[in-house]
Amino acid sequence: MAKYYKFFEIAYLLIAIVFLVETILNWNTERQKAYIFLAFSALAVFMYFFRKKFRKKFEENDRKE
Repeated sequence: MAKYYKFFEIAYLLIAIVFLVETILNWNTERQKAYIFLAFSALAVFMYFFRKKFRKKFEENDRKE
């Protein structure tokens, strides 16, 4: 089960990278769209760290039992 959690952590980082690239590509042409992509990128990075902490908590609970 931990493998799946780790996969989704990495997926959040990949999504953040895609949104950062879209931000850079849209920065000069559509500034409002670029801000939205930047916000989604920040959210994806936040979700990466949140999921990582959550996964480690689950792993610690599995070791205790």
